[in-house]
Amino acid sequence: MKGDRKYIFMFLLPSAVLMAVFLYYPFFKSLYLSFYRTKGFFDKKFIGWDNYSRLFSDKLLGAATLHTLEIMLFVIIFQVGIALVLAVLVESIGRLQNFYRSVFFFPVVISGTAISLLFVLFYNYNFGLLNGILANFGIEKVLWLSESNALAAVSIPTVWHYVGFYFILFLTAMSKIPSDYYEAAKLEGINAFKRTTMLTIPLIMSDIKVVITLAITGTLKVFEFVWVITSGQNGTEVLGTYMYKKAMVDQNFGYGSTIAIYMVVFGVLLALLANRLLKREEITY
Repeated sequence: MKGDRKYIFMFLLPSAVLMAVFLYYPFFKSLYLSFYRTKGFFDKKFIGWDNYSRLFSDKLLGAATLHTLEIMLFVIIFQVGIALVLAVLVESIGRLQNFYRSVFFFPVVISGTAISLLFVLFYNYNFGLLNGILANFGIEKVLWLSESNALAAVSIPTVWHYVGFYFILFLTAMSKIPSDYYEAAKLEGINAFKRTTMLTIPLIMSDIKVVITLAITGTLKVFEFVWVITSGQNGTEVLGTYMYKKAMVDQNFGYGSTIAIYMVVFGVLLALLANRLLKREEITY
């Protein structure tokens, strides 16, 4: 038994070291810097809680938070919703599941930056694909990245990118449900819609909670789509881009680190709230 523990420790150690270097060290370093006013890498002055006090009066941070929440709403409704619908449809046909797994998961393996550049070409006013299609039908061109449209335009590739990932999670969860349950439902004359809403969804509720939590925390990390498509302009500034501008553009690592801590706390609170709202007695099988 002691020998087994030694090998277990040896296999766990590399992962623990990687997490310590790339996760815990940056977090505690950010926490440390959040108590300083910095200008560049070496010029810093201890200011206590001043950076945290500044959070409450920073109107740009408030706007970035609202924009992040708007994208989060798009993600929860459409990204999670579309993934769930696709999983139900693929599970119901039973055939070609591996094919659909590959097709729907493919966008996940593509770089977010590459997808962003693709959508920049879609949205271009003069020679973009979307305006080209509208021109063929004699419809006036649309300024897709105007202040009224930009946030929705950024949300579309954000949603599309990870639909396949959540689709795989839902499909895997559904595959674990015993077929006897569905056979019994058919014998009772329950139609497909009721089987989905009254049987499938309650049985995978714990997985839905996990996916919603991942969607919430994932939205807080949105950066490349906004940065590449709009650079945070036209009402699309989100927490990720605002933090980057404060830390890297303004060289204020202290306040940038404070925003990073704010994002962590904000994400944890939202995840806890989502789990509380979805809390219910789960059906086991």
